[in-house]
Amino acid sequence: MNTLALDKQLCFVLYSASRAMTATYRELLAELGITYPQYLVMLVLWEEDAATDMTEPLSHGPADSVADGITVKALGERLQLDSGTLSPLLSRLENHGYVTRHRSSEDSRSVFVRLTPEGAASQALAECVPREVVGRTKIDPDELEKMLDSLQLLTLNLRAEAVADRD
Repeated sequence: MNTLALDKQLCFVLYSASRAMTATYRELLAELGITYPQYLVMLVLWEEDAATDMTEPLSHGPADSVADGITVKALGERLQLDSGTLSPLLSRLENHGYVTRHRSSEDSRSVFVRLTPEGAASQALAECVPREVVGRTKIDPDELEKMLDSLQLLTLNLRAEAVADRD
């Protein structure tokens, strides 16, 4: 067996699958008027909105509250994106009317992101996207769940290895 065959390289198989998956999402998300990276941002904001009502008016107390949204820093960490990549995404989502950004009352270096009512409402339009993607894979949902678990473990192990190598 040729261990250097391209199709036997885990990195290439993951790369190819990622490109195919992104193309599938791109097609489905075009109908919603957002890009795949914008969709990832919205997924985090919808999760945050479910945990706290981010569409309520901003808190007017002396300290920032969870209702003020999620910080750009926390959003970037969650999505593994730097601020240089995240800022243009947020600008476009602001232009769509889906999010607002505001500076922290506690620390002017911190910027919070919140869903607008329109951004929160867009979740209903996106509900069909994951089901459609699963259907297009033509893979049993239980098998996809196992694959997801395996890929999350792969990511965790590789990150731990990278940290160990730095230490």
